[in-house]
Amino acid sequence: MATFLYRLGRFAFRRRGLVALLWVVVLAVTGGFAASASSAASSNITIPGTEAQKAFELLEERFPGSSPDGATARVVFRAPDGEKITDPENKAAVGEVVAELAKGEQVQQAVDPFRAQAVSPDQTIAYSQVSYEVSGFELTDASRDALKDAAENGREAGLTVETGGDAMAAVPHTGAAEVIGVAIAAIVLLITFGSLVAAGLPLITALVGVGVTVAVITAVTVPLDLNTTTPILATMIGLAVGIDYALFIVSRYRAELAEGREPLEAVGRATGTAGSAVVFAGLTVVIALVGLSVVDIPILTKMGLAAGGAVVLAVLVALTLIPALLGFAGKRVLPRRHRRNGENGEDGENRDGTGKAAARGGAGVRWARFVLRRPVAVLLVSVVGLGLMAVPAKDLQLNLPDDGSQPTSTTQRRAYDLIAEGFGPGTNGPLIVTVDARNSDDPRAAAQRTAQRLQGLDDVAAVTPATFNKAGDTAMITVIPKSAPSSAATEELVEDIRGQADGIADATGATVLVTGQTAMAIDVSQKMSDALVPYLVLVVGLAFLLLTVVFRSILVPLKAALGFLLSVVAALGAVVAVFQWGWLADVFGVEQTGPVMSLMPILMVGLVFGLAMDYEVFLVTRMREAHVHGEPPHESVVTGFELGGRVVTAAALIMISVFAGFIGSSESMIKMIGFGLAVAVLFDAFVVRMAIVPAVLALLGKAAWWLPRWLDRIMPNVDVEGEKLQRELNGSGTGAAGREPVAARD
Repeated sequence: MATFLYRLGRFAFRRRGLVALLWVVVLAVTGGFAASASSAASSNITIPGTEAQKAFELLEERFPGSSPDGATARVVFRAPDGEKITDPENKAAVGEVVAELAKGEQVQQAVDPFRAQAVSPDQTIAYSQVSYEVSGFELTDASRDALKDAAENGREAGLTVETGGDAMAAVPHTGAAEVIGVAIAAIVLLITFGSLVAAGLPLITALVGVGVTVAVITAVTVPLDLNTTTPILATMIGLAVGIDYALFIVSRYRAELAEGREPLEAVGRATGTAGSAVVFAGLTVVIALVGLSVVDIPILTKMGLAAGGAVVLAVLVALTLIPALLGFAGKRVLPRRHRRNGENGEDGENRDGTGKAAARGGAGVRWARFVLRRPVAVLLVSVVGLGLMAVPAKDLQLNLPDDGSQPTSTTQRRAYDLIAEGFGPGTNGPLIVTVDARNSDDPRAAAQRTAQRLQGLDDVAAVTPATFNKAGDTAMITVIPKSAPSSAATEELVEDIRGQADGIADATGATVLVTGQTAMAIDVSQKMSDALVPYLVLVVGLAFLLLTVVFRSILVPLKAALGFLLSVVAALGAVVAVFQWGWLADVFGVEQTGPVMSLMPILMVGLVFGLAMDYEVFLVTRMREAHVHGEPPHESVVTGFELGGRVVTAAALIMISVFAGFIGSSESMIKMIGFGLAVAVLFDAFVVRMAIVPAVLALLGKAAWWLPRWLDRIMPNVDVEGEKLQRELNGSGTGAAGREPVAARD
């Protein structure tokens, strides 16, 4: 691996013009495809194999033309204080708004609230249900504008008018905070490198990789029915790993220059060693992201594949475009004072022009020696601290977001609150009970008996009469719970209804299924819970095998996996504390607390695991490299921190900055993911990798690098630490200073 990448780096350096041009062409071509493609993204979530999805598909089949997947809007009217919505003037104003809504091009129907008896008992609130022929992501701007204009006309007539439903869903944006995150990353790079050129290279290459990724995603959004959060997640991951991967290679290049090597040889060695770590770090991230497909929820599969593609592009850019740009930059990646003195201050300014280590110093070395002197104390404090942060996770509640999770400043949330006030909280989350009576002798009697059973259940506020399809063999019954859609009582009601299904089938021959947005959210949460353990086993198992190959050790990968579990549970605890309990909610711009997004835990596990292994690979490969070259276990830990601690710290700060930038997103899922990943990287990089890892290695000593002989014989040697490459270079006559014949230089 190291030898191949060494040659690849030298090729890219020599043919830098061609390599740079190829990447520009790729960016231009993909950008052209993206510009000519529709960027309309889906907001739908399908859950194959669940009862809610089966019922939904049955409705599509038995009620053709009803557009069960079509967008919906609820336009809620409230009479002025002291008046009733049924007063002639107010009733006429409502009728005008409903008539205006019904004229919309994509509108299937707009229901008159007075005919549908959608008027509150005190006659102050009414609502109209607007159904569209197309799904939410297919709605045109004209249709959304018509909905807003109709509501505004109602307000001008003196009514309070608020609008909710998925027809109001907007494409999420991240805002200025994302730019601030990238700006902070640039500052960290400048401080780390002390050179504008060196700081600019990771940013440029990361933006190239992200640009290509987003362009490809945009081009295939409609054909693949991608979700609105897919490009944002890919951007988030692509920026973070793209900057980090480039940072490690540029840092190693500067270190090779410090050894007195010429730029061509320095690029080859940097790509061969740091590039090998980049490849395997990228592989762990891709495994974690692609592994999301085992959950069998299309939105997660597509998001994972898109983000995995962003990581692959980041690796390719780091291995090819970075060496090419280093060819243009040469020694200008060094601070001016080091170019003038012929030295490099990389990795702590502890090396002279010959590359020999001077007296060891620097914060990384001092910290490593502190941990090595007190490994038990450091380990206990770190584990207990993360354990305390994880405590809120025991109160984790999962659900899909609805209008009730929107900020109170939005019309969607105000409409939700008006419905709850006028009709009860359960009206915001009606359950659709589907009665498939094809095998029943009397379909109407079966539907009537089903409705009677449902009416007798606890937490049922109302049951509407059955609506039959044209064939008369399938009915829909709407059940209004007494409780809010996200409450535990509503979840129990769904379970109770499903518990009645066998009895109804025995008595009538009809099949009863429950669907609707509320039932769909409950099924998503359950499916996520069921998939979490298999997903962890798959991802952690594959990564354990990969890291065993990389480190040629059993205990080091095991320690890496256990450390990850600590950091991810602690990060989930922080998410619960902020987004569910409301701690520091104002600081992070969380306007509405509530259950955590159902997708969040498993998505966070996948992302955090991959990113956590990045730091494990980059930091521990430096220790492994020192150990392979003859250093005792304790000294190899110090060397790992001396050569990699500063760079890993910078990489973690950059990743935290990029993720924290997405906290400014208008989309609650993106805001939550950005916060969760930023906190998880903070815990993993600075507590697990910087404290727990050296403490455990200090306690294990030589046992850390133990590998059974039989396994050592059959396991491939990927040479991440570059030992084989070093022997080949020394054997070919390339000296320690990397001097080459003039003809070979560039």
